[in-house]
Amino acid sequence: MSGAELVLRSTRVITPEGTRAASIAVTGGTITAVLPYDAPVPDGARLEDVGDHVVLPGLVDTHVHVNDPGRTEWEGFWTATRAAAAGGITTLVDMPLNSIPPTTTVDNLRTKRAVAADKAHIDVGFWGGALPDNVKDLRPLHEAGVFGFKAFLSPSGVDEFPHLDQEQLARSLAEIAAFDGLLIVHAEDPHHLAAAPQQGGPKYTHFLASRPRDAEDTAIATLLAQAKRFNARVHVLHLSSSDALPLIAEARADGVQVTVETCPHYLTLTAEEVPDGASEFKCCPPIREAANQDLLWQALADGTIDCVVTDHSPSTADLKTDDFATAWGGIAGLQLSLPAMWTAARGRGLGLEDIVRWMSERTAALVGLDARKGAIAPGHDADFAVLAPDETFTVDPAALQHRNRVTAYAGKTLYGVVKSTWLRGERIVADGAFTDPKGQLLDRA
Repeated sequence: MSGAELVLRSTRVITPEGTRAASIAVTGGTITAVLPYDAPVPDGARLEDVGDHVVLPGLVDTHVHVNDPGRTEWEGFWTATRAAAAGGITTLVDMPLNSIPPTTTVDNLRTKRAVAADKAHIDVGFWGGALPDNVKDLRPLHEAGVFGFKAFLSPSGVDEFPHLDQEQLARSLAEIAAFDGLLIVHAEDPHHLAAAPQQGGPKYTHFLASRPRDAEDTAIATLLAQAKRFNARVHVLHLSSSDALPLIAEARADGVQVTVETCPHYLTLTAEEVPDGASEFKCCPPIREAANQDLLWQALADGTIDCVVTDHSPSTADLKTDDFATAWGGIAGLQLSLPAMWTAARGRGLGLEDIVRWMSERTAALVGLDARKGAIAPGHDADFAVLAPDETFTVDPAALQHRNRVTAYAGKTLYGVVKSTWLRGERIVADGAFTDPKGQLLDRA
């Protein structure tokens, strides 16, 4: 530990080998050693002892809609990354749509990076987008450092990001497979959606019926068949239908290169509890029934679902009308994802080590950042969340950092208070006080 600049000490540090009392030595923003709790502090090093608070690796959220530039009134890099930091997230990967321009060409990526450069409180990477007319742009975007490509199989909700039909999916997937890229997919089948009953108004049951499970199941089956055809890497975004789990398990056993995520709102909220007119609960695919939720948790435990991400997709409050058919579909969850997940997990007898696996280790691996993110281990970035796991708080929307303080968790009492968040050995937020932005822009390489 000689030469260390910082020693972070806790009786509970979550490492790849388990939770233990430890002293974490940091030099130049990198973890240099994880030593016994009572290891001597070298001359010149600053000791930060957080007592019995748990030190987790900073969370890695690979599904965030920052919407900046173009729809910055919905969200922006300054507010989104502050909300993330307040919730113990130290790395996010920004989705290519809802910003204008979308991240579908190298020039548009440069525009996005220029906007983010001096506003990021945490580290930020970027997904590219796969559209019907941009196959020629996919390899250049890959070479410019995007972590993969987002596609929709049904309308995205914004005109500048059209969905792929089956032929267009095949063309994009063939191109992406040629350079061993990753395609991440919003999988709902447009024909099943069109055939479902479409009834507007405030009743959540009507909205749920308009986004049936078979729309997800059919689109996922299509994606898995194409992934097998091209020997391509694919990732299923925001899985909500438990009916698709056997398809995924079977495809994986057959050698298909598929990973799967779900989101805190599918794991912590249920259709039965959504009040009529409460479109802060609206997202696509939708929050489903409690029995479905139980099967998602089971799939997380057995590894069929790999990871948990927020799909943070905010809008201005006026777009969250009481008509589920026309309200914007998106859950704003960055700041609350860790306590929401921890509250639900502890109620099911699961531990913080599970949370770290789903929300840090595996998300870092998904985007190829696992050599430096997602673990408290030598050689990794000194990114930490310090959590008081047994403390509770009641969600007050006014205390949230994202731009539009609309939340499906308003009034809920959650376990897990984030005491501080650290990025490369620097404390970037503590007890609600923030430093100036210190985030870096990340490339796939």
